[in-house]
Amino acid sequence: MNHYHIFETARGFCGIAWSDAGITRFELPTRSAESTERLLLRRLPDGAPHEPPPRVAEAVAAVKDYFEGRETDFSRFDLDLQGQGAFFEKIYQAARKIPWGSTTTYGALAKELGAGPEAARDVGQAMAKNPVALIIPCHRVLAAGGKIGGFSAPGGSSTKLGMLEMEGVKVAPPEPAQQSLGF
Repeated sequence: MNHYHIFETARGFCGIAWSDAGITRFELPTRSAESTERLLLRRLPDGAPHEPPPRVAEAVAAVKDYFEGRETDFSRFDLDLQGQGAFFEKIYQAARKIPWGSTTTYGALAKELGAGPEAARDVGQAMAKNPVALIIPCHRVLAAGGKIGGFSAPGGSSTKLGMLEMEGVKVAPPEPAQQSLGF
């Protein structure tokens, strides 16, 4: 059975769920506790509200720090990614190493795992299906050329951009294809 807890941060209400093995789900902020709970229970229909045990309470405190704008590292928290394929688990392990204020691309992450450029699509799919966004920092993985790419959390790409900006990352618009000659 999964337990979950809804809590307020400086950016809205988040939700976290856990099993005996570790954190199973995380919902990024929404405007209301009810909305966050509804999103969480869509993917966790057997979940039951519960006060978090100390290890999960630590993760909740870290999330609150993050949304206060404090540099935070989530790699110390145990995750329960049961049901994910072996390649997705490798992708998630690699993504967990991307530090605050840094980014990589889908292709670079695929290459880091020893896969060819065709695996960039698999990396993108893993990021879209990330059950613990923020704790596995999928917002730090960009499309080719440093473009923002998609984001499946509430608010979409604007949420991703806001999280990156909070970490001091500037995602510039692409350079125009044709340059002015200056006359």
